[in-house]
Amino acid sequence: MNERKVILYIAMSLDGYIATTDNGLEFLSRVEEKDQDYSYQDFVNSVDTVIVGRKSYEKVLSMGLEYPHSNKDLYIITRTPRPTIGSTKFYTENLKELVFNLKSTAGKNIYIDGGAEVTNELLMENLIDEFYISIIPTLLGNGIALFKIGRPDLNLKLISSKSFNKGLVQLHYIKA
Repeated sequence: MNERKVILYIAMSLDGYIATTDNGLEFLSRVEEKDQDYSYQDFVNSVDTVIVGRKSYEKVLSMGLEYPHSNKDLYIITRTPRPTIGSTKFYTENLKELVFNLKSTAGKNIYIDGGAEVTNELLMENLIDEFYISIIPTLLGNGIALFKIGRPDLNLKLISSKSFNKGLVQLHYIKA
């Protein structure tokens, strides 16, 4: 059995922000292109579990959208207990233990869908195996930084880089 991988798949501005200071994501629309999903659907098909922070989850819902991964095992990382809804679990326990438990069971890969707090907690524990980072060709100047100060060094190996018509560059790294 292959061990499940924990994979961060996320977009950020060239200066490292995943959202504006007010959690705005409008800058992502700058790279929208008909019939171009930047390999997102192929990636989503490779996972059966999604971990996302509460703020990122609620941001999607606030946009009037249904959360796109409700057909997968979905863990919303939160401090406030809430009842499970279908395959959506509001998880208040230790994130490291959750990842260890998920990796010890059979299944597809595990998708880290943000946000910055969840990403950095996993980085502090060296629990992210792969990174797909899409660079949006814009400088926001301020916002919610993907990578926080104070985490340990992590050497990565570049697997691929792809550039697209609208200027997006997608980087795929694994831990070295």
